[in-house]
Amino acid sequence: MTIQKALDPDTNQLTLTLEGRLDTTTAPELEKELKASLGGVDSLIFDFMDLVYLSSAGIRVIIMAQKLMKPPKEMAIRNVNDIVYEVFEMTGLTDVIKISILTV
Repeated sequence: MTIQKALDPDTNQLTLTLEGRLDTTTAPELEKELKASLGGVDSLIFDFMDLVYLSSAGIRVIIMAQKLMKPPKEMAIRNVNDIVYEVFEMTGLTDVIKISILTV
């Protein structure tokens, strides 16, 4: 998995673009990045356009991020493909996290 990071200093919005697989092997890398990067961030955006797989280990890190981004801070996930969206639906996270489906 690769992580691209973009911080907009005017809005304090951090966008993390993930490519590849978010699984047991790569989830610790994302968790480390989040812990190092969320200080002073008011809005966190995950861009999953190129994420092809999401495991329970990845879900755990997403939930951790959601807990860290308590209101008034915001978190959203964008560009989720059908396979990854199905994982979010099965876990009930579509009711808790703002998730937008990839439109082609």
